[in-house]
Formats: sequence, C-alpha cells, structure tokens
Amino acid sequence: MKTLIRTLLLLSLVVWLGAEIFFPVVAAVTFGQLAPNTHAAGQIVGALLQIVHKMGLVCGVVLLALLALAPGWGIFKPRMALAGLVLVLGMVTLTTYSQYGIIPAMERDRTAVGGVIDAAAEDNPARVDFNRLHHRSTWVEEAVLLMGMVVVVIVAGAESGAERR
Repeated sequence: MKTLIRTLLLLSLVVWLGAEIFFPVVAAVTFGQLAPNTHAAGQIVGALLQIVHKMGLVCGVVLLALLALAPGWGIFKPRMALAGLVLVLGMVTLTTYSQYGIIPAMERDRTAVGGVIDAAAEDNPARVDFNRLHHRSTWVEEAVLLMGMVVVVIVAGAESGAERR
C-alpha cells in the first residue's frame, strides 16, 4: 500500500511539473513557427495553458489527499507532509487564480480590442491591461513550478526519513 501511495504521489508531481516545464518550450516553438500570425499562436498557446491548468488541478487534488493521508499511514513524517501540503495548496491556489482569474480577464481584453491584441495601439487600455496580465501569468506559472520543485525536495526528504525507520 505504501508503494502505491508513493507512486501516485510521485506520478502526480511528475505530471504536473513536467507540464509546467514543457509548456514554455511548446509556447516558444508555437510562436516561432507561426511568427507572423501571433494571434493564431496565442490561441493555440492559450488553449494548451488551460489544459496544463486542468491537469495541474487534478494532480493538485490527488497530491493534497495523499499528503494528508500519508502521515496516518506511516509513509511520511507529519511535519514534512504539512510542509508539502502548504506548498501544494499554494500551487493549486495560483493555478486556480490563473485559470479562472487571469485567463478570462485576458480574453476580455482581447475581445475589447476586436480579437487581435497586436492590432491594437500600444497605449490602448485593453492592450496595456492584457500585457500586464500576461506578465502576471508568467510569474504565476514560475511560482507554481518553483513551489513544485520544493515539494519534490520535501517528498524526497520525507521518503528517505521514512525508510530509515
């Protein structure tokens, strides 16, 4: 049972962090290949980001449940599991904010300028807000990735501590 719990926990971390690491690569390639048509590239990248977020939210729920149950089953020390829980909760919160706060606001700004953000003047309030939100979205994704890496370290430490017993 312990092996199954550890496997599911690590698989959830790998899937979520793998998507977070791979997403910027896909975005860069997409914008590079569709360089003159940034609108199409943005549509593709936006759709992919929503998939990454949904995967992250599912993985986050699985991680929260497993980290909450692990100390009771003697898999991790309670303090280590709590640290992981707090970070994963932060990751889920930021992912939810990006998915249901930032992305819809960016879409409203894109719609407000007629659908193609690059066609709007640089000083257009909707374009300015879109660029601000895009910058925020980048920081949110980076924070999720960084917190996830810390969770990996915590889980690795918690496992090695559990195996010494």
